[in-house]
Amino acid sequence: MRSSLKHLFSRLLFCVGAAGVLSAGAVHGESEKVSYAELQKVQGRVRELFAKVRPAVVAIQIGNGTASGVVVNESGLVLTAAHVAETPGREVRVVLDDGRKVKGTTLGLDKTTDAALVQLHDTDRRWPFAEIGRTVVRVTPGDWCFALGHPGGFDKERGVVLRVGRVIRHTANSLQTDCVLMGGDSGGPLFNLRGEVIGIHSQIWEARDHNMHVSMAPFLRSWEEMKNSLVIRVWGTGSGGFLGASVDVNAAGRVEVLQVLEGSPAKTVGLLAGDVVESLDAREMRSVTQFSNAIRARAAGDEVMLKIQRGSSTQAIRVRLANRPKEDEG
Repeated sequence: MRSSLKHLFSRLLFCVGAAGVLSAGAVHGESEKVSYAELQKVQGRVRELFAKVRPAVVAIQIGNGTASGVVVNESGLVLTAAHVAETPGREVRVVLDDGRKVKGTTLGLDKTTDAALVQLHDTDRRWPFAEIGRTVVRVTPGDWCFALGHPGGFDKERGVVLRVGRVIRHTANSLQTDCVLMGGDSGGPLFNLRGEVIGIHSQIWEARDHNMHVSMAPFLRSWEEMKNSLVIRVWGTGSGGFLGASVDVNAAGRVEVLQVLEGSPAKTVGLLAGDVVESLDAREMRSVTQFSNAIRARAAGDEVMLKIQRGSSTQAIRVRLANRPKEDEG
């Protein structure tokens, strides 16, 4: 057992204190008390699973960046994030749990959801791998989970870093948890307490504890396409998220709402012409293209968090995207 895991659990149990309860991460906006007995049970289960799944978690070195991934079959197929892979056919360096480096190649990716595959070159070798189901595993807000990855890149002395948390919410293609993530975790796996991969780290929020993960649905839905190195940008006519607000860059160089369409999600949540969009899901918006692509990359039904400036005040608005009208081009 690495010291990082021991430290994590010592901190977890230390926080319980004499009262025997811990205020867990908020689920549905309410603080919840967790008993000492439940924490012990979670600790034991995570400790057991960590030893089994850890060898399948890898660090990915691509260009000048570093990320994470997880091997999911004995032939060396790796799940990661599309923003890590970027395009099919890129050669990447993959660092195994024991520090050995091997080569891999990016395969296909789903840019609408941030899912991607990488193939390790030695397909005749029997690689250690983590389990994924043939169907999407049911996930409920409040479920315990744990995230693995290589924040900051591979460190042999530290090893794979483990963070325990809970599911906050989920959509058709994504999960949100309070597992703490950092740069370099992107593409790493999220596990449930049955040892199944239920998500891949996608977006790291500024607060680091409300992070987004691609669910297994996009991977299972586009498995063959991605294995054949295809790039998926839309799913059928009218697919992709739809907000219903036209924007432009104003004189101050900021993304400003010009018009809000009647009956649209933007209208429903009260977005107004003149609102300045500072960020979407904690990512600063600097251009019309960036904003448009960020919306289109989400599926209908996904929720996004907009941080807007209205006059002298700043506020956060959560909006659920709708199906894109067939005639819409913006």
